[in-house]
Amino acid sequence: MDQLDEHPALAELRSLIARHAEGRYRRTRLPGLMIMASPAPTEPLSAVSQPSFAIVAQGVKRTILSDRVFDYGPGQYAVISLDLPVTGHVLRAGPGQPFLGMGLTLNPASIAALLLGPGAGTGTATTTGAADSTAGIAVSDAGGDLLESSVRLLRLLDRPEDIPVLAASIEREILWRLITGDQGATIRQIGLADSRLSQIARAIRHIRSGYAQPLRIEDLARVASMSVTSFHRHFRAVTAMSPLQFLKQIRLQEARTRLVIDASDVAAVGRSVGYDSPSQFSREYRRLFGAPPRQDATRLQSLPARDPSMV
Repeated sequence: MDQLDEHPALAELRSLIARHAEGRYRRTRLPGLMIMASPAPTEPLSAVSQPSFAIVAQGVKRTILSDRVFDYGPGQYAVISLDLPVTGHVLRAGPGQPFLGMGLTLNPASIAALLLGPGAGTGTATTTGAADSTAGIAVSDAGGDLLESSVRLLRLLDRPEDIPVLAASIEREILWRLITGDQGATIRQIGLADSRLSQIARAIRHIRSGYAQPLRIEDLARVASMSVTSFHRHFRAVTAMSPLQFLKQIRLQEARTRLVIDASDVAAVGRSVGYDSPSQFSREYRRLFGAPPRQDATRLQSLPARDPSMV
């Protein structure tokens, strides 16, 4: 969004985030709503994301999925449509211009309810966003309606007594703005149980629940109700990696989380996430994170606390 043509709601969004975030990343009393503020660029942080919508009010955010890089700035939003191993950080922020953003978890059941309701067949969602319908992450400019509904949601933080009455209807409006916006096709697929995206999501949940055990591609394809060839093609289109590469990232990110808590026995952590060979574990960990396991864990322990779900 061109700053010269900035929508008035963006200025209020900045003000609300800055006041309630208090210079940090934090969850709010509204379920699934996170607000983010940072006075300076941050170190890249890896985590497994949830399906979510995130909008930037000030500064620039970078999210990386495998070899795909997504930068988004003021008045732009990103949709992450699946549980994905991503790396994210604040790319641009500085004195007097902190990074400010908000994120909202996307609930497939809530999206499905909207799609089954009156008016679901109208609007632009049936035709827009088709190019990104299989992408795990996509970035778009936020329209005025989406900015205004996001502002109304954040205003509830000043009126907590209104949250039980108004929050659900405002969140429903935000979902509708997303469904009828540039990423409408992707949002719809999140809510449709038989969509390609939902089929891949089932396989991803299977990987995440059984990552420490050997997994066969044939079994994952069966969970997704696809042929092996079709599963490979659609999985790579969504995640930008093969199923085996995805499994490796899930294992290594889980190992990283455990090492930050206790790095006294690196080999045991490697075994706990599915690595029989300590040397292979250390080699692949270093290749992904840029440092050996113990050294990386020590560095992470020295960084300011941050919610890993808000990459």
